[in-house]
Amino acid sequence: MPQRAKDSVTDRVFGALANPTRRDVLDLLLRGPRTVADIAARFDMARPSVSEHLKVLRDCGLVEERRDGRFRYYGVDAGPLHELQEWLSPYERFWRDRLTAMGSVLDEIAENEDDT
Repeated sequence: MPQRAKDSVTDRVFGALANPTRRDVLDLLLRGPRTVADIAARFDMARPSVSEHLKVLRDCGLVEERRDGRFRYYGVDAGPLHELQEWLSPYERFWRDRLTAMGSVLDEIAENEDDT
């Protein structure tokens, strides 16, 4: 098996998404950019904790920060998910092929039962 870097974009994205709170923050940000205060108000956590989650998401490229006056707005940047999708694609094909084969076997069994 080839050796690969453990600090690739995919590794950082998986690491960030491993935390359910960060996934919830991303889900919230899909609806539009928000401030830390707005995000914190929707979760049972203090603003510093939200800021820590946003830092992890920013560091792996899933969230972008935009300043507007004294406010910082955070929004989703789905770019890193493309590399993740490319990595997952062979597994999706693997399972789709297996499920198609299983469906064929089940159809054949059903046909054989109908014939008896």
